[in-house]
Amino acid sequence: MRSRYTLFNLTFGVLGGMLIIFVILPILSTISSTSLSSFWLSFTDPEVLRSMTLTFLAAAIATLLAAIGGIPLAYLLARRKFTGKRLVEALVDLPVVIPHTAAGIALLMVFGRRGLLGQWFEPFGITFTDSLGGIVVAMLFVSLPFLVNMSREAFALVDEELERVALTDGASPWQAFWWVTLPLAWRGVLGGAVMMWARGISEFGAVVILAYHPKIVPVLVYERFTGFGLAAAQPVALLLILASLLVFGLLRLALLPERKES
Repeated sequence: MRSRYTLFNLTFGVLGGMLIIFVILPILSTISSTSLSSFWLSFTDPEVLRSMTLTFLAAAIATLLAAIGGIPLAYLLARRKFTGKRLVEALVDLPVVIPHTAAGIALLMVFGRRGLLGQWFEPFGITFTDSLGGIVVAMLFVSLPFLVNMSREAFALVDEELERVALTDGASPWQAFWWVTLPLAWRGVLGGAVMMWARGISEFGAVVILAYHPKIVPVLVYERFTGFGLAAAQPVALLLILASLLVFGLLRLALLPERKES
């Protein structure tokens, strides 16, 4: 019996290891082929630093905006049954399916200077094309499924009986949510927020169409690659890769601690 399980584990381990190698090989290749001097020059380049700050800031704003409506929506999807619920879930997942360049075109039709909403905001001096607002809108659109779906799963794992007990003891639905449900689901909600933020950082297709300027890091990498070649783009790409690895490392350590084997 043990030998059969050993063969089973070995086979699955080899197959899974091949996929891990596929993921890690391009990253290791980028790290090993980038000189320390070129990386340091990129790290101290004012344009790169501005682009990095803009990228992280825009992704954070998009995540905060998504949380305002995304967390309540996730709670309703986890707790309530209503007509059209499956349709709402499908609409939440839609940005994952749509090619992001097509998403950029669709957003341009709405938030462009002559778009459905863009033309109404322009008299107030608010524009979305080639602005921080456009970057935030693009990141918000493509990455919101991560926040909503992970929050929904976290709320679904909270025992409804605990909410009913709180209501029976005199708490209002608002109090039951803030003091019972949310504290028990916070890890999944925060995990969804971090995942959304990280996904926003890596967005290119929708941003480059709606807001090419000011340049976020993925757009800057593309511009340097097309204008100056691989050697110019590689250090900036490595900087973005290392930042992404740091985000996911912190995510694993802070939100997904290892479970002790019993």
